Amino acid sequence: MNSFRKKPIVTYGLIAVNLLVFIGMTLSGGSQNVVNLIAWGAKYNPLIIQGELWRLFTPMFIHIGLEHLALNLLTLYFLGVQLEQLFGKWRFLALYLISGVGGNILSFALSSNISAGASTSLFGLFGAYLMLGESFRHNQYIRMISRQFLVLIVLNLGFDLFAGGIDIWGHLGGLLAGFLASYAVGVPNIGSIPRIKRIISVVALVVVYGLLLQTGFNHWQYPV
Repeated sequence: MNSFRKKPIVTYGLIAVNLLVFIGMTLSGGSQNVVNLIAWGAKYNPLIIQGELWRLFTPMFIHIGLEHLALNLLTLYFLGVQLEQLFGKWRFLALYLISGVGGNILSFALSSNISAGASTSLFGLFGAYLMLGESFRHNQYIRMISRQFLVLIVLNLGFDLFAGGIDIWGHLGGLLAGFLASYAVGVPNIGSIPRIKRIISVVALVVVYGLLLQTGFNHWQYPV
């Protein structure tokens, strides 16, 4: 039982789901086929405004090409193994999923492009490291690693600005959602988060992303 608790089961499970979805897409028409991407649940605004809100959830399990998949799953492994141990399995899973949905909501609100990928969730994990650095700055190791991730975040977002085909809004939305969600779920394996911070984070998540979702519907249903 103890060995089960120590293994990053959720991280392995998320990797397995992404692999299975990619295999299914490859066998059913290809992961870079736009029609197939939409069929499998990529973020596609015209269908979201028709009520397919599940498209704010499913894109985090869909990848466009083998290189996209490999890069994201490697990143998920290296981030997930550590964060799952720090947050615990269910808190880590909640953090991952909330980040993915948050990233897709901001992308829906501000971008008309079809998009997919686990990077919305992965940026949320980056955001979790920022929260750890802010909340546990007395811990020298956590403070050091959070600073390293801050540099990595800046470099990634800088790259996003100049590279084509990257959903920077999804990345930013995931980053913010992960930062807030990590406060909300707490990190009992390291220390306690003040209750007021957790409450404020929950309220901020609901209000900010609720408003962004409404903004997206208003914008795409009634374009100026």
